[in-house]
Amino acid sequence: MIKLKSSIRDYYVHFEETAEFVGGFSSIPEHCYVVDQNVWRLYSDTLLKTIDPENVLLLQAEEERKSLETVLEVYNYLIKRSAKRNMTLISIGGGIIQDITGFACNTLYRGINWIFVPTTLLAQADSCIGSKTSLNYLHNKNLIGSFYPPSHVHIYTPFLATLENDYFFSGMGEVVKLAIVGGESTMQEMVDLLPAALERAPETLAACVNRSLAIKQGYIAGDEFDTGRRNMLNFGHCFGHALESTSNFQIPHGQAVVIGIMLANIVARERGLLSDNVCAFMLEKLLLPGLAVRPKSRDLDPGAVIAGMQKDKKRVGEGLALIMAKDLCEMVKVTDLKPSEVSRAIAEIRELFGVT
Repeated sequence: MIKLKSSIRDYYVHFEETAEFVGGFSSIPEHCYVVDQNVWRLYSDTLLKTIDPENVLLLQAEEERKSLETVLEVYNYLIKRSAKRNMTLISIGGGIIQDITGFACNTLYRGINWIFVPTTLLAQADSCIGSKTSLNYLHNKNLIGSFYPPSHVHIYTPFLATLENDYFFSGMGEVVKLAIVGGESTMQEMVDLLPAALERAPETLAACVNRSLAIKQGYIAGDEFDTGRRNMLNFGHCFGHALESTSNFQIPHGQAVVIGIMLANIVARERGLLSDNVCAFMLEKLLLPGLAVRPKSRDLDPGAVIAGMQKDKKRVGEGLALIMAKDLCEMVKVTDLKPSEVSRAIAEIRELFGVT
């Protein structure tokens, strides 16, 4: 178990060895569940068999559902149960379920108790800590949100055994990103772990989850509300969020981050911040092996990508914001990225993937 400090409330991450913890939820007074309907289909008769189906709201975990409209569904479900501030909502699923339920728990009755059971690699290794909840609005990624941690997070890695490839590789994208921002040694460790991780070796995946959370915890400590050092965790996201939009979310989040890192590395190399050797090392040893999708021509339209980056929440001036890696995996944030630099980086990526 690890304890995370928060000005909202301290919270705990439990690394579970068996699924018995699920049965323990039934002893919580005034509780109910919101569960990803695919997770319920897979596990209602096994890992989740102790949960009363009459006490469950099932939701589709799709990017288009990460909206205020879906939050209203959760409100309605809870209000019909005469829920008050003594209600505990237990959400089971990936990052989309986390965002929807976390936002709902934060804003209903000015805050109800919330427990989260992440079932995807991305949620277990990254999003389950840090307190962020985010919703999409008017085709803008994560435009609405809040900071609201669950009181408890329960990580059970056997859920990953049935994860579809798109979601698995999306999670691996964030695992790779965290390994790079962790520093030169954690990047090298990830190179060694990656082959077994891609084969879904249980012990290796558990190690990846633990290391990733330890790295992220180091970045969010002292910067809970993302005003300083925590910004560096957005490595790959400045381009990545734009690519999600240009692909109409056909490129999963973590995979967009991987391509975003490739683009950021090109800019850093051209600015003299990242050596050719380190740029090539990351590409060959970490980024290409962890990439299961290939961008299409429309995804890499320079004008559309630039337009998406102009909506970035981290943008504070006329220039575009970008987090880049320097040699030794030192992160740096700039706010003067030029459209011409974006276009040059995209041209190189188009050539790499043979996109015409």
